Amino acid sequence: MKQRTHWESRVGFVLAASGSAVGLGNIWKFPYVTGENGGGFFVLVYLICVALVGLPVMIAEILIGRSTQNSPVGAFKSLSGTKSPWLSIGYLGLFSSFIILSFYSVVAGWSMHYTWLSVSGQLADLKPAEAEPIFDQLFQSTRMNLFWHMIFIGLTVGVVFKGISKGVERWSRILMPALFIMMLILLGKAIFMDGFSQAFQFVFGFNALKFSSTGALKALGQAFFSLSLGMGAMLTYGSYLRNQDGIVEASVTISILDTAIALISSLILFPIIFSYGMEPAAGPGLVFISIPIALSQMGSTTIFGTLFFALLVFAALTSAISMLEVSASYLIDEKKWTRVRATVVAGLAAGLFGIPSALSGGNWIFGSGLISLIGKNWFDSLDYLASNWMLPLGGLGIAIFTAWRMNEALRSKGFLSGSNLRIFYKIWLLLLKFLVPIAIVLIFLHAINLI
Repeated sequence: MKQRTHWESRVGFVLAASGSAVGLGNIWKFPYVTGENGGGFFVLVYLICVALVGLPVMIAEILIGRSTQNSPVGAFKSLSGTKSPWLSIGYLGLFSSFIILSFYSVVAGWSMHYTWLSVSGQLADLKPAEAEPIFDQLFQSTRMNLFWHMIFIGLTVGVVFKGISKGVERWSRILMPALFIMMLILLGKAIFMDGFSQAFQFVFGFNALKFSSTGALKALGQAFFSLSLGMGAMLTYGSYLRNQDGIVEASVTISILDTAIALISSLILFPIIFSYGMEPAAGPGLVFISIPIALSQMGSTTIFGTLFFALLVFAALTSAISMLEVSASYLIDEKKWTRVRATVVAGLAAGLFGIPSALSGGNWIFGSGLISLIGKNWFDSLDYLASNWMLPLGGLGIAIFTAWRMNEALRSKGFLSGSNLRIFYKIWLLLLKFLVPIAIVLIFLHAINLI
């Protein structure tokens, strides 16, 4: 049997897994969800959810991968048998990562397009009335969406087919430090802006009056999704760890880095918003509409606009790499394909499956046609399906399987091996058995408007 490839170092794994977790959900979604839910108290609840729900599930997912040295389907096959219903959790992770990559690459393509607009000076001297039409034109353009979608998929394939050490790990060592450096440069710029103190108070001030039970559930969902849980990415990355590699400290580090990026992103965006009297609860348009306007008013669209949107591209790429790796790893492990063949086929399939998402802004059946039938276009439908159902269901399955079905000796060995945090094993197990399933069920109930 061919020996499984492993990470060259613990740092390489942490950077790659952090890259999987850090994505558009941190830099694009977290700030606007924070803005919509009143700021600081939402952030506090989010941090609690990361610690008590997200981190336990991450440890469980990486533990399953490292224990079996296999991708999601093979992992559950080896732990529960070839005909076990638990095998569906592995397939769910495989399908989730594939579906998310298909539409995630479209948003990443928007970031690439805005990077080009910034570099070429097309966002300079932007008037407020011009920002929304620019994004609308992009959203509705079949040609531009397809072009950037396929370019981004191509970049992702180009990294993954090189393998774990020469592809994923090597590029994670480049992309993640570059991402941090860009964020620190932008944060340094934001600190000296007039609206920074107001932004800091907004992000860390505990104004509970603007918070609601709905906000609590959104914080729980955001914590869960921003860590890339439930879609097989962490399990697959965990399968490339050696048996002696500790996973608890690594999971804590990944969670801290992911959370730090989300908070820093807020401290970059909100000073710009407050300095120029814009609305913090602007929703998804915060990045692609509000930020270009503010940067233009700052007179630094070319430099800082390019830096900001390049940051989005880097963050998107590190996440997309992990999504494609799940599909490629499945084809390598289960179908015995070569890595190049598996990666190219999986990438091409995701690119083709993503075409309807790229067409969702126009008058095609996937856009206005589907909206007239079900109220959502293809892009929004897949986003809703994955975010509200597939990922939580995958996380719920991983939590229940690890806590109630997995062999105790294997589970405890997986947690304790290579760890200096052994005293937390029983606490982790209790969270996984009771709190995590209850929290995820609340997400389901909220999704179907029962709470």
